[in-house]
Amino acid sequence: MTFPERFSGLPEYAFPRLRSLLDVHAPGGPVVHMTIGEPRHAMPSFVGEVIAANVDGFAKYPPNEGTPELRAAISGWIGRRYGVTTDPDTQVMALNGTREGLFNAALALCPEEVRGQRPVVLIPNPFYQVYAVAAQAVGAEPVFVSATAETGFMPDYAALPKDILNRTAIAYLCSPSNPQGAVATREDWAGLIALAEKHDFQIFADECYSEIWRDAPPPGALEVATEGGADPERVVIFHSLSKRSNLPGLRSGFAAGGPESIGRMKQLRAYAGAPLSLPLQRVAERAWADEAHVEASRALYHEKYRIADAVFAGVPGYSAPEGGFFLWLPVADGEAAAMKLWTETGVRVLPGAYLAREVDGKNPGQGYIRVALVGPKKETEAALNTIRRCLYA
Repeated sequence: MTFPERFSGLPEYAFPRLRSLLDVHAPGGPVVHMTIGEPRHAMPSFVGEVIAANVDGFAKYPPNEGTPELRAAISGWIGRRYGVTTDPDTQVMALNGTREGLFNAALALCPEEVRGQRPVVLIPNPFYQVYAVAAQAVGAEPVFVSATAETGFMPDYAALPKDILNRTAIAYLCSPSNPQGAVATREDWAGLIALAEKHDFQIFADECYSEIWRDAPPPGALEVATEGGADPERVVIFHSLSKRSNLPGLRSGFAAGGPESIGRMKQLRAYAGAPLSLPLQRVAERAWADEAHVEASRALYHEKYRIADAVFAGVPGYSAPEGGFFLWLPVADGEAAAMKLWTETGVRVLPGAYLAREVDGKNPGQGYIRVALVGPKKETEAALNTIRRCLYA
């Protein structure tokens, strides 16, 4: 299969698709952007001073896998957050954002065959779109598993046929999930890890929303795998400073897992990776070591959770997010709802179908819109009330 054939079936990416839908129409009021998950809370106050103190680093090539100090800071954070000891030299690597890692991990770790057959990559549906592109890039068969209200917005991978599970190489899971805000419980992770042990596949745990939560810190995949004595190579976790620290433009994240998996990812990155510049690695190092700015930002999300719950109280099918910063609002049709909001009010949201794939004639995102709670509190509250009046009056 040639490269163009492999990617010929990809749908248009969500945001160009949204522009095609809405931008031919004038907004019906002052424009409020609630589509992209770009945090607008204050970034940490130390960012500028750290860059200034390390500005000469722009004159040097940075290490691909991250400086020793950055990897030590990441390893220290994993220990504090999850109680898991990792070797910063062999089990941790810096990423230029988690999207890079989630894609390249498939290139580095997905086998060409599983039991003599084409490998399968399991993907929750709806999902972060890089999962599907990664599967197609390695020639695997993407299998989309609905994550709906009936399943607690988590995919039930264990219900898949044995022949699919026996060909599975990788299972992606995001917790808290994008777009629904569902959190995988310890039991969820333990069940998936046991399934992976039984059928011998890897879990790619996308945990970039892990520090934005409502009631309690979400359990982590590496934490549960370590406690259960799973194969150290069974799980690779992916984290980012984009959401945790309100630094999406820093493009800094990490992957952590077994030494063999991280070693193979490092080898690929040495040839194809784009390392973070040294001054920005110093910022990342400081950010992973500091929790005060994370707690302050989380408190703002708690306020917006409370506002959303009050505004949408009584709306049939409303599910309050357990984590992350998206609302997954039920509507009759996502595209029609997004169009109505735009043309009547100027509020811009994303149709849920743009984040999912149609399987057996059904798109599990069709009856939803995704609303990002990333703006200031007053702006967010006013926009949520506008959505309530426009769509649920």
